[in-house]
Amino acid sequence: MSRPTVKAPWPLARSAQAAVAAVAVADVYRAVTLLAHDLHPQDTSLSASGRASMVYVNLTMVAAVVFLVWFSRCRRNAQLLSPGPLPGSAAWAVFAWLIPVVNLWVPRGLVLDVHRASGPGATEKRDRVLVNAWWTAWAGHAVVVAVGNQLSRGALLPHLLVAEAFDLTAAALAIAVIQRVTARQATALTATIPLPGAVDLPRPA
Repeated sequence: MSRPTVKAPWPLARSAQAAVAAVAVADVYRAVTLLAHDLHPQDTSLSASGRASMVYVNLTMVAAVVFLVWFSRCRRNAQLLSPGPLPGSAAWAVFAWLIPVVNLWVPRGLVLDVHRASGPGATEKRDRVLVNAWWTAWAGHAVVVAVGNQLSRGALLPHLLVAEAFDLTAAALAIAVIQRVTARQATALTATIPLPGAVDLPRPA
């Protein structure tokens, strides 16, 4: 029997992917503006880098909200598809992303749980590698940014290059993860169980 009332959240997935891409572009622009001001303060005003940072922060907040709404919907679908209950609660699946330190590790497991529960697949090992690569790039970017805040001006350029490399990699992998999870749910949710045909029905005595 089909599942007409439950669908893969493709509109949310596309919105989350677009938001992640916008944040990555904004971060590159912010980094370039910040570097330009640091190297040539007379040509690039501090207010310009401040505006770039503000755009980046606002886009990041929007992307976080859209991503969490998408993930919450995917988790709900995964619970319907899974033969058993998923670890944790629906509220924890959202708030774990917002708690400092906790959000450096726990959400990775939540994504893997949703991925596994979203339907059978022959690429589970590859899916795990994808999620782990994304999470490594994301955590690497966070660590590099934290360390970079303590660096002197002379180390700004190498730091920005490494940070942006991590950020762009994490963004590309996040878009791939969103695509993979949503597509897997779409396949599982559109699968049907054949109804018995006329030849299968019991004949009257």
